[in-house]
Amino acid sequence: MQGVGAPTAGRVNKAPPQPLSLDADVRYVKGVGERIAKMFGKMGVFTVRDLLMHFPRRHEDRRHLRRIGQLRPGETATVAGKVIVADNVRSPKGSMILTKVAIQDGQDIAYLVWFNQPFLKNVFVKLLGKRIMVYGVAQYGNQGIEIVSPEWEALSEDRDPLSSGRIVPIYPLTEGLYQNNVRRIILGALEKYVPAIKDVLPPWLRTARGLVNLDYALRNIHFPESEHALEQARFRLVYEEFFLLQLALALRKQNFVENEPGIKFDVSVECTKAFYEILPFELTAAQKRVIEEIARDMASPKPMNRLLQGDVGSGKTIVAVAAMMIAIHNGYQAALMAPTEILAEQHYLVLRRMLEGLGIEIVLLTGSLKAAEKQKAQMKVSSGEAQIIVGTHALIQERVEFHSLGLVVIDEQHRFGVLQRAALRQKGWNPDVLVMTATPIPRTLALTVYGDLDISVIDEMPPGRKQVRTHWKFTEDRPLVYEGIRKLVNQGRQVYIVCPLIEESEKLQAKAATELAEHLQKDVFPDLRLGLLHGQMKPAEKDEVMTRFRNGEIQVLISTTVIEVGVDVPNACAMVIEDAERFGLAQIHQLRGRVGRSEHQSFCVLISDPKTDEGRRRLEVISKTSNGFEIAEEDLRIRGPGEFYGTRQSGLPSLKIADVLKDVAILEQSRRDAFDLIRRDPQLASAEHAALRQEIEKRFESYELVAVS
Repeated sequence: MQGVGAPTAGRVNKAPPQPLSLDADVRYVKGVGERIAKMFGKMGVFTVRDLLMHFPRRHEDRRHLRRIGQLRPGETATVAGKVIVADNVRSPKGSMILTKVAIQDGQDIAYLVWFNQPFLKNVFVKLLGKRIMVYGVAQYGNQGIEIVSPEWEALSEDRDPLSSGRIVPIYPLTEGLYQNNVRRIILGALEKYVPAIKDVLPPWLRTARGLVNLDYALRNIHFPESEHALEQARFRLVYEEFFLLQLALALRKQNFVENEPGIKFDVSVECTKAFYEILPFELTAAQKRVIEEIARDMASPKPMNRLLQGDVGSGKTIVAVAAMMIAIHNGYQAALMAPTEILAEQHYLVLRRMLEGLGIEIVLLTGSLKAAEKQKAQMKVSSGEAQIIVGTHALIQERVEFHSLGLVVIDEQHRFGVLQRAALRQKGWNPDVLVMTATPIPRTLALTVYGDLDISVIDEMPPGRKQVRTHWKFTEDRPLVYEGIRKLVNQGRQVYIVCPLIEESEKLQAKAATELAEHLQKDVFPDLRLGLLHGQMKPAEKDEVMTRFRNGEIQVLISTTVIEVGVDVPNACAMVIEDAERFGLAQIHQLRGRVGRSEHQSFCVLISDPKTDEGRRRLEVISKTSNGFEIAEEDLRIRGPGEFYGTRQSGLPSLKIADVLKDVAILEQSRRDAFDLIRRDPQLASAEHAALRQEIEKRFESYELVAVS
């Protein structure tokens, strides 16, 4: 007698089929394997989900087949023909191997040509007599019509062509991957895994916004049935990407504001009266408006979480100090965190000069302080003796304990991540947070990068400031530029020269700056006092150089972009930027902001011979306008959102399909919908929104968007 549970004779028990997992490693997808998985990994594709979300960068309509005899030079077209010849030949000079394949439709012949890919001969020899479909640009060659390096695929009865005769996806690639191969892999993944995908958008929202189902959207973004299907698919996927991001930001704001009581500050006139009395100038209307917005936030029992945007020289620091005065008057400490020691020290010196008559204790806390100095500063912070604490990342170290932190000011917010912002907040009992940036951010990008913050903008410059004159000069004009530098120095002014930007490493950047400084001192300005500043120098060395420059001991400072932000030397009235086409518009604008800080006329000279239309466009824009917001919009158009702003550095994932320029209307609608939903269901706790909550937690877990404020 068989025991309980023993298998029946002749029957094999099979394990139940495992559910398909979208988190499975991409190497297990048919057609991938170890080698191709490594190539996909270079593009951030590691799982099946990543593969399905590896969207085409564009589509090409290849539905209309052309006859070979109708082709004209320069025309991009799809043709079909029978392979009649395949051979490898040497180029006329013998420097490369040409693979030539002749295809024929009717009486007409076209020649397909590839360079240095001799293996293709054997591929096409096996296809002799068979039809293939080809897509590329036609041109005249020695034997007639040629198509160089075309896309192609063999035609067969049982296979629907993926590269022609349809609207064809064009994917982002990396070395070793080819369009045909990627299309075949993604098609297979769609057929196998799309049924496993759960549509997280609730039915009511899909109905309200006219969104197609997710499986339909994925199939038609990759292999559209029609132009209309492609439009529907893209709209659905763009909306979902924006909506989930905005929902995460809305949750984060909800958790920050609603769930955590903050400090209710007294914001009466007495708080800032003494400060305003020592100011030697009148605040602009924009500064007054923004201070009122901040004061309203600080008077509320909910924690402030506000972004202050203002162009270079618009007076953001004064606004921040007014907020600090409110905190100090209420018995709390204020902390100001800057991304570099140079900028932190700059803020420290400015605040000391500004507030020394009010008896306010200000300390500087940076990584380069000597142990004894650091310990002394930390004791002042923990005892409450220090009322304003200025520093770098050193402020968020474990050993730094605040007595009563009430206000956190973070300068140049884009240099810090979300977690760093949160770490400084956690040093107090839900202090108010004011983050500042002198890099104006286009409104559409601000909705994504800073979607959880309230935004204030200083859109007015202090009166009396002369606009910096910007000139674009070619490299052949460099001697004239150097002549102008000498004239300014002879008049008692000082000058910055920024060396070319080298992307590879800070060491190479430092080397380039050092070589430029040596050349200028020896061959161009042997009689002037030159200084050198770069990122590889020790903090004490940097401080010494900047002190000498501020004191006028250095007349010409050769520097890398370490002087991009915050450096304030009013007597410096010229900024010369070498190979300016290598810099982004926002970066040039920041560098230009280092001058124009006194009553003297200031200049920015861009030395450049741009080789691309984009390079020329940048220099034309920066030469014509000094409005940071106009420059930021143009920079976004030229470089694209990913390049314009390091979203990962700011604590946000990059967008896979949505475009903040092209999809503004969808962004704004999805933002309204997301914030409305959080108002109705603050924690997405209802059953119909459970899938949304799970998706957000999974998608944004590594960015700490939902939990961290």
